[in-house]
Amino acid sequence: MSIAVVTGLSAAVGVVIARKVGRDVETDGFFAAYGVFLVLVLAASAVRAAVLPRLARARMEGTFGSLFVSYALAIWVVAAPAVLLATFASSWSAAQLAGGLPPSAQRVAAEALVFLVPAAVAHLFAALAASGLAAHDSYATAAAGYALGSVLGLALILWRIDEDGIVACAWGTLLNGIVTLAVPLVALLIRADWGRRESLHVLRRLGELARASSMAIALQAFFVVCLRFASGLGTGAVTSFTYAYFVAAALVSVTATSLGVVSSVPLTRAALSPARASRHVISMSLVSFAAVAAAAGVFALVGDDIVHAALGPAYAGSAGSEIGRLIVLLGPFMATSVGVTITFPMLFVAGRERRLPLLAGLSIALHVVVAALAVNAFELAGAALALTISTGFVLAALLLLLSPQVLQAGVRGLLLGAAVIGGLALIAFGAAGAVLPAEPAAIVGAVAFCGMLVAARGLGLRQAWGYLRTLD
Repeated sequence: MSIAVVTGLSAAVGVVIARKVGRDVETDGFFAAYGVFLVLVLAASAVRAAVLPRLARARMEGTFGSLFVSYALAIWVVAAPAVLLATFASSWSAAQLAGGLPPSAQRVAAEALVFLVPAAVAHLFAALAASGLAAHDSYATAAAGYALGSVLGLALILWRIDEDGIVACAWGTLLNGIVTLAVPLVALLIRADWGRRESLHVLRRLGELARASSMAIALQAFFVVCLRFASGLGTGAVTSFTYAYFVAAALVSVTATSLGVVSSVPLTRAALSPARASRHVISMSLVSFAAVAAAAGVFALVGDDIVHAALGPAYAGSAGSEIGRLIVLLGPFMATSVGVTITFPMLFVAGRERRLPLLAGLSIALHVVVAALAVNAFELAGAALALTISTGFVLAALLLLLSPQVLQAGVRGLLLGAAVIGGLALIAFGAAGAVLPAEPAAIVGAVAFCGMLVAARGLGLRQAWGYLRTLD
C-alpha cells in the first residue's frame, strides 16, 4: 500500500511538471538529471536486497548493531564523493548526461543535480534503516515514512513550482528523501536489539553492497543509455520516453518490488532448494503479470486519452499517442522486469551474488550495442525493444546463477505464464476494441480480462496465490 501511495504521488509530480512546465528543453534537461536519481534509488533497492538476509541472521545471532553500523559506514564511503561531485562539479556532470541537448537544458540539469543526488543518498540510508526494521519484523513504520515523505515533497513542489519553475521538483525530491530517512531511522534507534559489539569490517560490507548495487545500477543504466540515444531524436523525445518508462516502472514496483521485499526475511529463515526457488519466482511473477497485462490492454485502447487527461494540453494529439504507444511496447519489458525483481533478492538469500559485477558489466556492454542499433532503426520503439532484450538477458543470467535447474524450470514457467496471461489480455481487450468505441472497450475489456483470469485460475494462478499465502 505504501509503494502504491508513493507511486501515485510520484505520478502526481509528473502531472504537475506536464501542466506547469509543459514539454520542452527544460523538461528534457531535468529528466536527464533525474535519471541519475533513479539510478541511485534503484541502488537503494539493491541495498535492501543485499542487507535484509544478513541483518535478519545477525539479529538472531545477537550482532545486529555492529553489522548495521558497518553497512552505514560502507554506504557513506560511496555517498560522500557523489554528493561532492554533484555539488561542486554539477555543470560538468550535466554536460556528460545531457550532451545532446541545448545549453539551456544542460543548465537545468546542473541545477537539479545539486538537490537530486543528496536526495538519492538519503534514500540509500533510508533503505538500510527500513531493512533494519524488517529484520525486526516491522514494516509499517518504514512504509509510513515513505508515504509521508512523498506527501510533503509533493506539497513543496505545488507550493513553489509556479514561482521557481521545474527546479522546485528537485527541492521536493530532497525533502522527500529527508523525511523518508528520518522516520524509520528514529524508530530503529528506539526499538532495535543492537546485540553485542563486533568488528565492523567496513571494506567487506562495501564489497557486498558494491556487488548488489552493480546489477541494480546496470539495470537502471539501461534506461539512462536509452535516454542518451533518445536525446538525438529531437525535442520532447526524452520526456516522452521518460513518462512511458515511469508508468512501466510503477507497475513493476507496486507488484513485484513489494512482494520481493516482504519475502526476503521469510526465505532467509527457510531452506531454499532449487524447487522452492523456481516455485517462488514463478508464483510471484504470475501475480504481477496480471497487473501488467491489464495496464497494457487499457493503454492500447485509450492511452492517448489517459495521457492527455493527466498531463494536459501539451500532451494532446501525437505527443499523448506516442506515450501511450510506448507504454504498450514496454509490456514485454515490464514482464521481464517482474522476473528480475523477484529473482534478484533470492541471490542474497542463497549467497550466490558474487558474480553480479561481471554480469552487470557484460549486460551494460550488450545494452549499449543493442540500444544504439535499435534506436537508430526504430527510434523510440527501438528503445523499448532494447530494454526488453537486455532485461531478458539479465533475467536468464540471474536464474542461472541460482542453479541450472532454476533456469530451466523458471524460464519454462515464466514463458508459459506470460503467454497465457498475455493471450487472455489480447483476446479480452482485442475483442472489445473490435466492436466498441475506445472508452467503453477499455472498461469491457478490463472486466472480461478479470473474468477470464478467474475462469483460467487452474492454469497456475490458484497455485501462485496459494504459495503467496504460505509466506510469513
